[in-house]
Amino acid sequence: MESDLRFEAALEQLEQVVAELEGGALGLDDALAAYERGVRLLKHCHGLLDGAERRVALLTGIDADGQAITVPFDALLDGQPRAGDEPIAP
Repeated sequence: MESDLRFEAALEQLEQVVAELEGGALGLDDALAAYERGVRLLKHCHGLLDGAERRVALLTGIDADGQAITVPFDALLDGQPRAGDEPIAP
């Protein structure tokens, strides 16, 4: 099942589906089934990438000491300030 796959495995399977479809040897029913599986794998990959993106710390500026100020991606989504967050003057 796609939901249990890690990103790399899902991407590899998606590439195999694409190769099968591009090969042109599949009949219509098999091609449609492969296409549907490919769409599910693609959605799964996008979901995993979205989750990874939310975990990435984003650079929000530089403090007075020249150190990078970062906040978790989720902090930007909920609008709540985090410890150490300071506004950056333009």
